[in-house]
Amino acid sequence: MKLLALAFVSGAVFFFSLVSFRVLSKAYRQYQERYLAKSIRELDGMFLFVEPRQLLLLNVSSMVLLGIALLIFNPLAGVIGVVAGFFLPRLAVRHSRKRRVRKFNVQLVDGLQSLANAFRAGLTFPQAVEQLAREMPAPLSQEFGLLIKELRLGVPLDEALVNMGARVGSEDLDLVVVATNIARQLGGNMAEMFETLSATARERFRLEGKIDSITSQGRLQGWMVSAMPLLLGLVLNFIRPDLIQPMLHHFFGYVLVALVLVMEALGYLLIRRIVNVDV
Repeated sequence: MKLLALAFVSGAVFFFSLVSFRVLSKAYRQYQERYLAKSIRELDGMFLFVEPRQLLLLNVSSMVLLGIALLIFNPLAGVIGVVAGFFLPRLAVRHSRKRRVRKFNVQLVDGLQSLANAFRAGLTFPQAVEQLAREMPAPLSQEFGLLIKELRLGVPLDEALVNMGARVGSEDLDLVVVATNIARQLGGNMAEMFETLSATARERFRLEGKIDSITSQGRLQGWMVSAMPLLLGLVLNFIRPDLIQPMLHHFFGYVLVALVLVMEALGYLLIRRIVNVDV
């Protein structure tokens, strides 16, 4: 009887291990396809070439470090740290890409004016772009320099412009690409077109700055309202730990803290949606 029970338990453990291995293998493949591949493509678009193994190591390191750092305070905090460490590298990549696109858009205004001046001086489009790539700083010089390399390899100009627009991910650049391709096909004053696009982008930046200054108070209120319960909890824990500590050692306390965090996150997202005005 004991041998039969041992065999049954061993078989159950074996099948459970086999199913767990298959589930984890599938999850890892999806992680590689959706997470690592997308992050690597975005890093390549920023001219930061990282191997998948290095990005995976960075992800695991952030999970371990944040988990251990927050485990000192509480086991629940350690779990939150592991989850936050999993998403932290991805969020850092997205933030870096947004900053790069924003910097590119600012440089594009002066770049369009430089292209207009180059056309008035009698330069062709490839010559004007090559001059722009030499004079402007990164990231604009990197993208237009890659455009010149594609043209030298025999890629058609229309296709090279579309590739640059897809690579950068800027709405302003997409508008420039569409306007340039239409103007080249139908004919028109390229210098005047680039000047008009530059003036339009500059006016849009002015409106965005004005809207940001008006909505800055709402964004600050969102941060303050979201952080107030957490700060109040830390203050009460420092003043009266006998009232707060029992909540952190009970299942109902964990559920209550999780609900507070979820509601605070939803409130902050709603405030951000209200003050986020698209131009």
